[in-house]
Amino acid sequence: MELNGISAIVTGGASGLGRATARMLADGGASVVIVDLPGPRGEQAAAELGEGVRFVPADVANEAEVQAAIDAASALAPLRVAVNCAGIVTANRTVGRDGPAPLEAFERTIRVNLIGTFNVTRLAAAAMAATEPVSAGVPGGPATAERGVIVSTASVAAFDGQIGQAAYSASKAAVAGMTLPIARDLSKLLIRVMTIAPGIFETPMMAGMPDEVRESLEAQVPHPSRLGSPAEYAALVGSIIANPMLNGETIRLDGAIRMQPK
Repeated sequence: MELNGISAIVTGGASGLGRATARMLADGGASVVIVDLPGPRGEQAAAELGEGVRFVPADVANEAEVQAAIDAASALAPLRVAVNCAGIVTANRTVGRDGPAPLEAFERTIRVNLIGTFNVTRLAAAAMAATEPVSAGVPGGPATAERGVIVSTASVAAFDGQIGQAAYSASKAAVAGMTLPIARDLSKLLIRVMTIAPGIFETPMMAGMPDEVRESLEAQVPHPSRLGSPAEYAALVGSIIANPMLNGETIRLDGAIRMQPK
């Protein structure tokens, strides 16, 4: 699918994977709406990413706020791409020194990472369904009619969850688990659905870690033995958008890492 003349929405677009993805889409000619929590980070990101990028504050689990962001994107051009990068990381042992893990923390993680992803997906798909199909395909391949592409973000923790990651792993495993049924749901609407499961990436959360922790994490990655770059995540999003046969699958983007218990 061509990026010129379309609009896209990227949640978590103020930083990290989302910001790199917004840059890739804007550089390709798309009008981009980045969605993040209210605050200066989103406004600053939109200003730095250029004229084709707007910031609309929203909680991804809030229907009205997400709908407003999608309406803003659709007003710029037909909505063809939605990328779910918004998420939170929590760590609580099921039973720790202070007793059972707080249920509120588990619920909040599920609300943001899973319910938020589904909320954006369903509302974006409805907007895509109202557009006219376009012809898509790779050079030398057959043309395919499609209306849009939705890419969500899971994590290798969906498969290799570490100690204390019950809530995070459950939320990301659910994102991976709903990829195929949603792709099947939306197939008649000519909308593709994919998920990326990143390993350890260079994000603002990682930037605050001590050097020895970062070095230990890098050493766990077989090849390349380093943290992933947000630009590499964005490049995979670009490949998914471009290739109409990618649908209903979760792709690990992790340098072959398999996370240890801790």
